[in-house]
Amino acid sequence: MIAEQVDLSKYIEIKNDRPNIRGRRFPVMYLISYQKANHATLEELCDDYSLSEAEVLAAFLYYRQNKDEMDRQEALDLQEEEDLFNRYARDNRKS
Repeated sequence: MIAEQVDLSKYIEIKNDRPNIRGRRFPVMYLISYQKANHATLEELCDDYSLSEAEVLAAFLYYRQNKDEMDRQEALDLQEEEDLFNRYARDNRKS
């Protein structure tokens, strides 16, 4: 079986050090997280976010090729979000 190389740059661009659907400012990780949490099908993702099948499939392929790095960054982002919440949101509730 011969594997074709797919040029993901047609569908994926890096903005602010994060992969996004090209021209949409839509983070690949958001799509991946949504799919994991909701077990959404390809068709549902396309309909819910007005994306083409090629854009969604490119996002999943990009994630597959960069899974470790993207998962590590997502964990760091979630930890930072929690730290900020603990620092600032709790302080606001005391007022």
